[in-house]
Amino acid sequence: MNTASIREEYPRPQFVRSDWLNLNGPWRFGFDDENVGERDKWHSTEQPFDREILVPFCYESPLSGISCTSMHKIVWYRRSFTLTDAFQGKRVMLHFGAVDYMASVWINGSFIGSHEGGHTPFSFDITDALQEGENVIAVRAKDDHLNKAVPRGKQYWKEQSESIFYTRTTGIWQTVWLEPVPEFSLEKVQCTPDLDRHRIELVVFLRGELPHKKVHLAVKVEFKGEVVAEVKVGVSQEISTCAIDLSGHSGYENRNWSPEHPNLYDITYELMQDGETVDSVSSYFGMRKIAIEDGRICLNHQPYFMKLVLDQGYHPEGILTFPSDDAIRQDVEWTKEMGFNGARKHQKIEDPRYLYWCDRLGLLVWGEMANAHDFNETYVSRFTAEWVRAIERDYNHPCIVVWVPLNESWGVPHILTDAREQNHAMSLYYLTKSLDPTRLVVSNDGWEQVQTDLLTVHDYESREAVLQQRYGSLDQMLESRPAGRMLWAGGYGYKEEPVILSEFGGISYDPNHGEFYINYSAAESEEDLLERLAAVVRPALRSPFLQGFCYTQLTDVEQEINGLLTYDRKPKLPLEKIRAVLEGTSIRE
Repeated sequence: MNTASIREEYPRPQFVRSDWLNLNGPWRFGFDDENVGERDKWHSTEQPFDREILVPFCYESPLSGISCTSMHKIVWYRRSFTLTDAFQGKRVMLHFGAVDYMASVWINGSFIGSHEGGHTPFSFDITDALQEGENVIAVRAKDDHLNKAVPRGKQYWKEQSESIFYTRTTGIWQTVWLEPVPEFSLEKVQCTPDLDRHRIELVVFLRGELPHKKVHLAVKVEFKGEVVAEVKVGVSQEISTCAIDLSGHSGYENRNWSPEHPNLYDITYELMQDGETVDSVSSYFGMRKIAIEDGRICLNHQPYFMKLVLDQGYHPEGILTFPSDDAIRQDVEWTKEMGFNGARKHQKIEDPRYLYWCDRLGLLVWGEMANAHDFNETYVSRFTAEWVRAIERDYNHPCIVVWVPLNESWGVPHILTDAREQNHAMSLYYLTKSLDPTRLVVSNDGWEQVQTDLLTVHDYESREAVLQQRYGSLDQMLESRPAGRMLWAGGYGYKEEPVILSEFGGISYDPNHGEFYINYSAAESEEDLLERLAAVVRPALRSPFLQGFCYTQLTDVEQEINGLLTYDRKPKLPLEKIRAVLEGTSIRE
């Protein structure tokens, strides 16, 4: 790999400034197994950094250049950088896309700050620690692999991956970059489409002390190069709101976003003082609405049958990190070419570039938190804080239509009867609704649900006749225990929520006939795989009450080989044959 072009794409596609400095590439690296780095001031010396790593790839991955899967709880990074002329007279922000799990940062030996949470971004203003010419950044990352109360998703807490758990990711795993910003600038803008009133609602957050001069925000909205709205509003506080009407241009009613028609508007924000632009940011949005109407899941007021694929977001070369932006785009394209209209991103807060391509190419996404596996008070605070940050980061993406804080009672193993764990799941449901009332929320996907917008069921039964009977009537399904688990936690029950079969299939097939982990059912040939696929999909399409499904899964991951693609992204079946299986009655009248 060309180390000069490692993950060179802009890392924050929904909030774009023209100037930035990418810090991906070679860094000095060291293991701190004795936990002496802080005591011995590794942040101020080069001596302990005896290796080189390619950021943003974790040391466990082949692309890192280290490719070591043994456990190392504490790791250190170090590199130098020199600012360009674009940074002159500006505040300098240091951004991390994600560091798993705890990070501490030094600039030129001065401590800058720390962050906890392995899946969400964080930033520091490092201006006051900088010096002329070359500067040095040091990062200490700590990830306690044995602590099951830490949100970790599919990362295994044992030495070797097995069953449905995979290789760990330690330390930096998303882009690190520098950004020059004005003293007074835009921090973020929350954009909410209002399909029914043909407008968008903006909440504008500012950074820095509000000056005494007149401050305005100028907003320009374009659709395929055509200006459809321009407004200028006064700004008098750190958080301001405004609404922009889009109905004044012809054809607006045909420009909604959907997987079939991923229409996007471009939007530019200019922060102005006394008529002069001091900050400019570009973004985009999609006009779409997801809601339950008369018991039906509707996209833009039309009943919509979700055909999802479960996507773990792992890659053999980078583990949680895709090797390139093209690789991210290709996964979205594979998904669409197979005939799916959405993906359930499983146990991973995905790279924003993935969501960008789903927005651009048209793919629904269920946004799901990486869960922990033990319940205690520390877990509750950690999990909740990171979930809030995940929702805030991804709020503006039109592709996301469902939030899933919990999966299969992970982190809440006694939720069936334990009041505290039920209260935690309930609190996550209402917390999510308070942060984002525009999307659907599934409190505990798969079984033992509490309050939820959708009843989601996990069922890896492979016999077509059994599935046909089970999903032939709603009453039959509600009386069953598809995964040997109760559909509802104690004290909760069905309230006519739409039903989605949110995990099924899981058919294992190894084209190379090697040894592998078999979890559900296994095919012996390509023809057998195709027939087994059809046998589980047909009952889901024929069901009179199901409003969608999620097939497990898009790709193989390590020993788990139940993907429609191999781990290195080779189709196990011709894509047109998969599409033919998925075709059928997509919307029931």
